[in-house]
Amino acid sequence: MRIEEQSFVPSLMKANILQSRRSFLGTAAFATAGAAIAPQAVWAASKPNSKFGGVQIGVITYSWRNMTTKAEEIIDLCVEGGISSIELMGNVVEEWAGLPSAPPKLKKGTKLSQSEKKARQLAAKEAAAAQMAWRQSFDVNNYKVLRKKFNRAGINIHIVKFSPAKWSDEEMDYAFKAAKALGAKGVCNEIGEDACKRMGKAAEKHNMYAIFHNHLQPGEPGFSFEEFLAYSPKNMLNLDIGHYYGATGKNPAKIVEKLHDRIFSIHLKDKTGKNDTPPNTNMPWGEGTTPLGDVLNLVKDNKWPIYCDIELEYPVPDDSNPQKEIVKCVKYCKKLLA
Repeated sequence: MRIEEQSFVPSLMKANILQSRRSFLGTAAFATAGAAIAPQAVWAASKPNSKFGGVQIGVITYSWRNMTTKAEEIIDLCVEGGISSIELMGNVVEEWAGLPSAPPKLKKGTKLSQSEKKARQLAAKEAAAAQMAWRQSFDVNNYKVLRKKFNRAGINIHIVKFSPAKWSDEEMDYAFKAAKALGAKGVCNEIGEDACKRMGKAAEKHNMYAIFHNHLQPGEPGFSFEEFLAYSPKNMLNLDIGHYYGATGKNPAKIVEKLHDRIFSIHLKDKTGKNDTPPNTNMPWGEGTTPLGDVLNLVKDNKWPIYCDIELEYPVPDDSNPQKEIVKCVKYCKKLLA
C-alpha cells in the first residue's frame, strides 16, 4: 500500500484551493467550534514558532479531541495558533493511514442487555484482530508523507502516543518504526511495571525512547519513578506536572530538577493541589495553583532539552472552543518565559 503525497502550491497562485478551503471551513464541525483555520496552501508563508526563551512549547493532539482528530485539520490549527511542536496521539496517525475502525465508544451511563454486551465484545475482538493484521502489513514508510505535511507547515513531531504496551511483538515493532518514520524520538504509553519492562527493550532494539506518562500514581505510598526508569536506559518520562501536583501537593520543579536527564517531555496544565479546596481539579490557566512558572523557568535557565506540551483538560467555556483555549495557554507560557 502506498499513500500518494499531495502537492503543495502557493495559495495566491491557486484561487481554487482557497475556495475549497473556505468550503471546508464551513463544515458543521468547525462552524460549531468557531475556529479560524489557516489554509494549508499558505503554510510556506506563515511558519509557526512556539519556542520561547529556548523552551519548546507544544501541544498534545488530545487537546483538540472534542474538535477534530483529522491530521490535516490539526496542522491547520497549529499554524493558526502559532504552534510548532506536537505530541501526536496514535488515533490521529492511524486514522489518517486507514486503520480499520473499532466499535464506537458508548456514552457514559449507557446500559446494554446481555445480548448487546456479547455482540459488542465480539465486534471489539474482531476489530482488534483486523487492526493487528493491518499493522503487520502496513508499510510504515507511508508515514513519511504525513511527516512531510507537518514539517512543511513548520511543525515537528517529537512523540507518538500509540500506547502499545499490550500489543503483539509485531505491533510493537510497527509502533516504533512508525514513530521513527514520523520523525518522532519515541513512543509514549501510560506508566506501569509491565509497560516499562517490555517497551524499554523494544526501544533499545529500535534505538529510540520508550516514554511514560503518569496520572496520580506519584501520590501512592512508596511510588518511585526511578524504579520504572531502571528497567532500561531508553525509558524516559513524559512527566505530567498537573497530575503530579494534584496527587502530591508538592512543587513539581523539585522532581524535574532531580530527574531532568530522564525527562523527555512535560505535560503542562494548571490544577489545584492535593491540599487545596477543591483538591486536584483542572482549572483555566492562571486560576489553578500549579507552579507552571517554576517548572518552565527551571527548564529555561538550565537549557535542558525537555519538550513542554500543553494538555487542555479544563472545561471549555460555552463561549469558547478548544482552539481558543489552547492559544490562551500558548500565550500564557510565552508570558511566563519572557
